[in-house]
Amino acid sequence: MTNTLLKYPILELQGCSHRQTQLTTLVQGTLGYLDPEYFQTSQLTEKSDVYSFGVLLAELLTGKKAVSFDRPETERNLAAFFVSSMKEDRLFDIVHEHVMNEEKAEQLKEVAILAKRCLEVKGDERPTMKEVAIKLEGLRTMEKHSWANDNSNSKHTQYLIGDLSDACGDGASSSSISTAYDSMTYHAISPLDGGR
Repeated sequence: MTNTLLKYPILELQGCSHRQTQLTTLVQGTLGYLDPEYFQTSQLTEKSDVYSFGVLLAELLTGKKAVSFDRPETERNLAAFFVSSMKEDRLFDIVHEHVMNEEKAEQLKEVAILAKRCLEVKGDERPTMKEVAIKLEGLRTMEKHSWANDNSNSKHTQYLIGDLSDACGDGASSSSISTAYDSMTYHAISPLDGGR
């Protein structure tokens, strides 16, 4: 049995008895989440999960359902609408207002690019779920340490380094203080007078 993300009961087993050697699966409740390749191959693959996850990401970014007949025809299928909007560089026109955050625009764009990759029509062109997880974890880590990339933070760092050079006194110049970049944090190392 193939596990998929298509919908919340995902697959329904029919006619499963001990005497049968073949399981029949019926995909149901998956309109809008179903891998387009399924319509040609009748096979669900790991890349089918990736497509479904891409639809889920598009839903989270836009606040729209996967399929809605209440929307204009060009927007009824969210996956197709999302991909075409990304190709036309209109991401920030379709992102839901509660998701939009100018300070996090770059991360938002990275998630949208990932969603677009997941929504490739050909399964071979989609990332694996492992690649998706690694990318999302990287973005999450970047979010946790976004202060390290904040340009305004470098002003604070320079200010603190300047204070340290003043604190050293006795003609110590800023050249006697070195900085090291380690694990996304700045450390100021000041000279020790006198030693042991």
